[in-house]
Amino acid sequence: MKKIIISFAFVCVALISTRSFAQTIQNSSYSTVGYVKNDGTVQNENYSTIGYIKDDGTVQNSSYSTIGYIKSDGTIQNSSYSTIGYIKSDGTVQNSSYSTIGYIKEDGTLQNASYSTIGYAKDVNQTKAAAAVFFFFFRLN
Repeated sequence: MKKIIISFAFVCVALISTRSFAQTIQNSSYSTVGYVKNDGTVQNENYSTIGYIKDDGTVQNSSYSTIGYIKSDGTIQNSSYSTIGYIKSDGTVQNSSYSTIGYIKEDGTLQNASYSTIGYAKDVNQTKAAAAVFFFFFRLN
């Protein structure tokens, strides 16, 4: 009995650890398109690393070349520091002309400007979700 309880506890810890280790990015059909790990590693649906989102907002491709930045004020820039968009505190995503191009809802739902759901980034922090959307998965810009 003790062995069964220990095994069950191990399985529970493994499941909890896996859930907190990487958050899933899905398209509107709930098919997985990628993952964002807690350390900022971005993976495609096959778990191949396609990029990194650093804590300072630097976004890199799989070769560690900088492809953009997400500033603390929500400004999204390309590698040349040109502003390509904004993520507002309410989750509104705008292009460089301040036109709304999408939304990242509190529950992780990703919507285009017409409020149609284009995907889901549940449990992904808003900044990392914006970086994943802009630079890796949905290309709103």
